Amino acid sequence: MPLIPEEPQIHESVPGPRATPAAGRTAPTPRPVPGPGPRPAPPRGAPASSARPGKPGPAAPPRGPVAGPPAQRTGSPQPPAAETGSATGTQLQLIPAPAGGAVDAADEAVDLLLDSGRAPGEILVLTTGENHPWAAHELSFGEASYWAQHDAADDVFYADAAAERAAGRPVVIVAVNGGTDETAARALPAAMARAGTLLIVCGDPQRINTALGANA
Repeated sequence: MPLIPEEPQIHESVPGPRATPAAGRTAPTPRPVPGPGPRPAPPRGAPASSARPGKPGPAAPPRGPVAGPPAQRTGSPQPPAAETGSATGTQLQLIPAPAGGAVDAADEAVDLLLDSGRAPGEILVLTTGENHPWAAHELSFGEASYWAQHDAADDVFYADAAAERAAGRPVVIVAVNGGTDETAARALPAAMARAGTLLIVCGDPQRINTALGANA
């Protein structure tokens, strides 16, 4: 099911727990997000200056530009043309980005989802190439501690797309930041199976459409 690249937009109407945006984050337009509410505490080893709970500042590389203009945030969003549905009802959205910017695009998508009220524990981020900086940081403390955070399901979790232990969540984001075409061809349908309501894929549109076509 080929997708037409479009400005990255994160729109959802699925009810669920709401999370209050982190202090200091300014929203361009008012959004009906109830609050205030406490945000999850940072995991062990993350400095207090982290941009988001569980995301270590020193380990993460400087944020680079994400392909395309920032996503629009509206009170009554309409599904973008690049968003399609699967046979199971899961929506699929493509955010165009080069391989080197796929992780940044995924981070931006996470921020937009949290700003719109999505609970952190409902989001799973997968990478097809190198681990996300958060995953690399937490794995340095050992796999037991790393997977304990996954099992707690109270914050955004980052894992390798091939990690079979990563359980499904309502929203799954895949950063196609490397790996072979065969890796992407396996990762995307697996991510679709994990996503309860929304699958967001960040990467090169041609490569993603090729991977999706291989599994059509």
